[in-house]
Amino acid sequence: MASSASHMIIVILLALAVSSALFSPAASTSRGLDRRPEKNGFRVSLRHVDSDGNYTKFERLQRAVKRGRLRLQRLSAKTASFEPSVEAPVHFGNGEFLMNLAIGTPAETYSAIMDTGSDLIWTQCKPCKVCFDQPTPIFDPEKSSSFSKLPCSSNLCAALKFSSCSDGCEYFYSYGDNSTTQGVLANEIFTFGDASVFKIGFGCGQDNRGRAFSQGAGLVGLGRGRLSLISQLGESKFSYCLTSFDDSKGISTLLVGSEATVKSAIPTPLIQNPSHPSFYYLSLEGISVGDTLLLIEKSTFSIQDDGSGGLIIDSGTTITYLKDSAFAALKSEFISQMNLDVDASGSTGLELCFTLPPDASTVDVPQLVFHFKGVDLKLPKENYISEDSDSGVNCLMMGSSSGISIFGNFQQQNFVVLHDLEKETISFAPAQCNRL
Repeated sequence: MASSASHMIIVILLALAVSSALFSPAASTSRGLDRRPEKNGFRVSLRHVDSDGNYTKFERLQRAVKRGRLRLQRLSAKTASFEPSVEAPVHFGNGEFLMNLAIGTPAETYSAIMDTGSDLIWTQCKPCKVCFDQPTPIFDPEKSSSFSKLPCSSNLCAALKFSSCSDGCEYFYSYGDNSTTQGVLANEIFTFGDASVFKIGFGCGQDNRGRAFSQGAGLVGLGRGRLSLISQLGESKFSYCLTSFDDSKGISTLLVGSEATVKSAIPTPLIQNPSHPSFYYLSLEGISVGDTLLLIEKSTFSIQDDGSGGLIIDSGTTITYLKDSAFAALKSEFISQMNLDVDASGSTGLELCFTLPPDASTVDVPQLVFHFKGVDLKLPKENYISEDSDSGVNCLMMGSSSGISIFGNFQQQNFVVLHDLEKETISFAPAQCNRL
């Protein structure tokens, strides 16, 4: 009996030890942030891709508009109902904000593009067949004790559109601007801020083509697909707060899980598009300029039967792009209400600019309101008008699109933008993002 009792005590102690190990911060389970039960969320600093450059406001504006137009081409190509003709070469169109993170054991620090318009997480890896120049050393999986390749039978491998099976799951991931990444799908420890998350599936890219990524060392997809960071973490909420475009050195913030909270904000529904399930679509029902509700057909921003059209909210596109007919109505109404001469120089790359009078200290600008389903989002003047007294222009930070419409990051600055994937909503709350 004594021997039997001793044996039972040993079994219980072993069970407790296993249970303790599974729920310690260093343990691995199937859900990302559940691996850190003492903390169910984290925050990551973001910086603008031009924050380290010595650019004037006008130069930053020109660069951002160029990237935004190329980003529009990429997203339009991805959502078109026909095979588009893609202009080449295409550069600098895959995102506007970089997030800091660390990969591996020991942890190596990198910066990667934050992208709400795609899913895959990836970084450049040794040995490189084709790699672009990046500001930090290329990740070497041979030096990380926590690196492991994913088998072809894994759920993440099955989520890839293009994959093959050789030495583990080999992936190929392309973007609408013809830039690509190719390599092996693997598991690794990722550290975001002060939170380490085990077994994040990511692309270890050994063949990466396209200068659109060269601001960082890869990309972190925050889309709605299974490969994205948010989906892998099993979190239902994330938010970001983007500093003012005029604050060139300002630090923006990404918040995940319990850190992503918004008070006193009315949500608007997220819409599912089965043809493009990774994108965050919103229901835009109308636009007002001053007291005038623009005459825009109700179907203008609807998702079409073939999956084309609709309006997405995107952190990586600089300005908002509206379907041609809607932008024409918006442009006409602004010209009517601004009482300024239209600048026809085209120097900014924007589609509507006004010439500032030499003695103008202030310019009256009509209120711009986006009428989303359930929410009338009144934008501050600085979220849709950029004034540059040095170049003597006042510009509308919006443009036209022949395909998909995009609600860009210029319009989102100094708002906490909360994505609630459980409730299928997005909420906007005004904030001073550089003080968050």
